[in-house]
Amino acid sequence: MSITAHQPLNGVDVPTLFATLDAVKAQKDIAAFQFRVENTWVSGTHSRSTYSGFFGAGQEMQHKHETVVEADHPAVLVGNDHAPTAAEYLLHAIAACLTSGIANIAAARGVELTKVHSTVEGDIDLLGILGLGDESVRNGYKQIKVTFDIEGDADDETLRKIVDQSRRRSAVYDALTNPTPVVVDVVTSAS
Repeated sequence: MSITAHQPLNGVDVPTLFATLDAVKAQKDIAAFQFRVENTWVSGTHSRSTYSGFFGAGQEMQHKHETVVEADHPAVLVGNDHAPTAAEYLLHAIAACLTSGIANIAAARGVELTKVHSTVEGDIDLLGILGLGDESVRNGYKQIKVTFDIEGDADDETLRKIVDQSRRRSAVYDALTNPTPVVVDVVTSAS
């Protein structure tokens, strides 16, 4: 399949994708982005996050719609199960990042996708979080496994290469597999 300048593919606006790549190549400082979320404790292990603004392309921007996401623990982990845990959202983040990359990369290569489905599993040992294990027990996931079922108008090797390129370009994969500095600041006020 050949791509013309006016041809969207896989729901991706291919001309805009290539125009964005050209714009960033020409002016690298517009590649600096800062994403943000605000989180408020509700009760117990339940909290609510709001996504609305971010900095990108040299300016403050707003998402088209504000998004509110709930997080909680299941009852077995002393919560009320209002929503998935934060650790489960991390599984969504890796799946969503890899999937969007697959769609973009396939479109850029002229590959029409007919199916992209993933299953993500994260193995965690609660002894770490609960402070009941020794130093060798991590608080976080011991392993995250992502399995893709992908189909399109390309051979198996091409589809595998698209998934691998998405993995290599994924911001979430990078954050999970390379040390990312995390700074925690605290502001207190008396009640």
